[in-house]
Amino acid sequence: MDLYLAATNDSPEVDFKFSKHSLSMKGEAFPEDASKFYYPIVVALDQYLKSTDKQEINFDFNLTYFNSASTKMLFTIFQLLNQSASTHNRVIVNWHFDEEDDTIKEFGQEVAEDFPMLELFLIETSQA
Repeated sequence: MDLYLAATNDSPEVDFKFSKHSLSMKGEAFPEDASKFYYPIVVALDQYLKSTDKQEINFDFNLTYFNSASTKMLFTIFQLLNQSASTHNRVIVNWHFDEEDDTIKEFGQEVAEDFPMLELFLIETSQA
């Protein structure tokens, strides 16, 4: 079952098309209660990954800002994806960042180092 959450003032658009092995997060993430916001996402992702075998999963990660509470939850998501990639799926992460945003770029580099089974591609975009 796919999962879609529309973007709000403090949370990103989450478009997990599990049926197409296509995951996307876009926008800004600083929900007041990060655990409450991310919990259903983590649960749905975990269930999907446990029932998916020998698939190529694409994750378009396009957050322009996220707070420290979101960072912890995002690491949980990447942990699940990395675990899946280490056992039975190919996971490709397209990490989008603005050319002038070193913070998001460096976080992507950190994710690539911390979760080596993910095929992470840094994709620089321009706001021009």
